[in-house]
Amino acid sequence: MKKRYRALPAMAAAAALVLAGCAADAGSDGAGELTFDVPDVPTLEEKGDYEDAVDIIAWSGFVEPEWADVFTEETGCVVNRRVAGTSDEMVQLMRTGDYDLVSASGDASLRLIVGGDVAPINTELIPNFSDDIVEGMKGQLYDTINGKVYGIPIGRGANILQYNSEIVTEEPTSWDVVWEADSPYAGQITAYDAPIYIADAAVYLMHHEPELGIENPYALDEDQLAAAIELLQQQNGLISEYWSDPVAQITSFAGGTTAIGTSWEILRKFAADDKFKGTLPVEGSTGWSDAWMISTESDSPNCAYEWMNYTSGAEVNGKIAMNFGMAPANGAFCELNDEAAAHCEEFNALNEEYFEQVWYWTTPIEQCLDGRTDVQCTSFQEWTDAWVSVKG
Repeated sequence: MKKRYRALPAMAAAAALVLAGCAADAGSDGAGELTFDVPDVPTLEEKGDYEDAVDIIAWSGFVEPEWADVFTEETGCVVNRRVAGTSDEMVQLMRTGDYDLVSASGDASLRLIVGGDVAPINTELIPNFSDDIVEGMKGQLYDTINGKVYGIPIGRGANILQYNSEIVTEEPTSWDVVWEADSPYAGQITAYDAPIYIADAAVYLMHHEPELGIENPYALDEDQLAAAIELLQQQNGLISEYWSDPVAQITSFAGGTTAIGTSWEILRKFAADDKFKGTLPVEGSTGWSDAWMISTESDSPNCAYEWMNYTSGAEVNGKIAMNFGMAPANGAFCELNDEAAAHCEEFNALNEEYFEQVWYWTTPIEQCLDGRTDVQCTSFQEWTDAWVSVKG
């Protein structure tokens, strides 16, 4: 089948994630305030007949028979799912050109955009991308560049501080219990195993060492990155284990290896024990927001666009959110029934004040995302190299 999008070469060194451009009066939350030079990838102008199938890379729980089979019945598009375990895996798979869609988190999306791997999306062809999509998930820097939308929101969540209340008997109000050398829980602390976790250290430093001048935890110059790495190396001596597999993290808490550390909101429920609690400390936290992104080499753009529209509807988007354990992107889901309302309340779906404390994962790049032009910020490759030094 003929490709609908022409594959473009990566115009920059994608591994180093160099986005050149100029910034004007940028803050931490305005995608439209920064301008980047990125590959000129065409946008689908109008939809045609559905193809035979759509190939999707997704997080576990995002593409399930309960709603995928209905989609196939309605459109004739067979849904082929490839589950990925990490953002790095998603990026690698998308660069093969074998997939139409990916459910990308913010630590992958800019890599895909700058590499020319994903195309801008014509939101007029996605009716469910409407006023019902919560405002806090629209126009974010990780998936909206130069006024062009590259991602259709799916759901979001905060990286919370989870703890075993039988060991941590008072609810912690600060992340200091996992960062400071005198933590009473040394040897019982868990942390997320990925370079993007460097941003968690930066969030802590923003609050406790303002003289470093960190305004955005994903926009670190060399000195700021060095400070974050120093803090991470200090924490390394306190860590019982790093986790990237949610099941392993649950097992660590349930087995007593871990008493406190970074977690996703849903994981304390999966531990199936009321003694596991979670909180959003005073410093705020990092978090994630996932979005559908379409490949520049999609063989099935019509099926892909319809999948993005279908899964953005209140009912299906809510099913995905409940299945995965996150806040849905479509706020109308919260009004469907009592179960939906309870889920939305638990995950703060409509609570923008809560999510204003959350710094969504965003790929660090050399152009400073906080708008500074007098320094060069560190790239994701530099973060990756630094993470190796943290773990030793």
